[in-house]
Amino acid sequence: MSTSAVTLVTHTCVMPGRTDDFVQQQQKVSDAVARFPGYLDHTVVPPAPPVQTDWVIVQRFQSVEAARAWLQSEQRQHLLDALQPLLVGQDDIHLFTQDVSRYSPASVSAIISTRVKPGQQNAFLRWYQRISAAQAQFEGFQGYKLEPPIPGVQDDWVTILRFDSDANLEAWLNSEQRKQVLQEADAFSLDTRMRKARVGFDAWLRFTGCEQQSTPPGWKVNMLVLLALYPTVFLFSIFVQTPLLMSNGMPFWLALFFGNAFSTVLLGWVLVPWLSKLLGWWLQPSDRAASQVSRHRITWAGTALVLLLYVAFLLVFSRLP
Repeated sequence: MSTSAVTLVTHTCVMPGRTDDFVQQQQKVSDAVARFPGYLDHTVVPPAPPVQTDWVIVQRFQSVEAARAWLQSEQRQHLLDALQPLLVGQDDIHLFTQDVSRYSPASVSAIISTRVKPGQQNAFLRWYQRISAAQAQFEGFQGYKLEPPIPGVQDDWVTILRFDSDANLEAWLNSEQRKQVLQEADAFSLDTRMRKARVGFDAWLRFTGCEQQSTPPGWKVNMLVLLALYPTVFLFSIFVQTPLLMSNGMPFWLALFFGNAFSTVLLGWVLVPWLSKLLGWWLQPSDRAASQVSRHRITWAGTALVLLLYVAFLLVFSRLP
């Protein structure tokens, strides 16, 4: 039995004008999968045209068996039956099993599915080495990942190809070198499909421990640091730095150094970690908050709370001598 965490990546195309209905129905799917045995977390990524025209649903499970059980469950099928009238065509679903935490983020990714003819696996792998060497020569190339077929889940070989920009990815996809190598694939492949996504590679495939999270937005981190820094500097200046200057005759430059050193240690080891844990629901909303509406509400609520704390500190400190 497989015990490594796995990721299901689903591309789905929503009918024009039905986005709100899709978001509501997808939330039901998110709620259901969150209660399913073996579930770890999930993310729902809206389209980002022109690069990514599909919705991308990323679901992580503890094992291949857990992912397969979800895919084959009656509960999921009933939910998909309700979703189907809102969709255009059929979903593309891919499962990824290996640890890719060593890969760096990418600005744009292409998911390429290849259906290989029976008995032609070795020919495909030899060809894949040639096309991999060719694409690595192009500007902006950041790496790739190849997943073999998984019985009961996917019949295709799946590649995630990463470039630093859509322009560089397109340069490779439309190149004469790629066209020439692709012609060789006709001898052993039945079908090839490709979809692009603006989502970074590492944002989809987070396998090293369930606790690993994406980096919070910089503006939230800055607000959090200010929330800890302002009262620390103010109180230290009033009760420590000023007495050192006034009573002991310590030079200003030395007192300032000690004040900065104290603030840095207190923020880095105590206050910021504590506030990060306390406000973690705002810094990095849970993947269960799948809809954009839910995430926006969390962001606004957390931001308002931090701003209120700023005001509270200002009012309290304005009354101190």
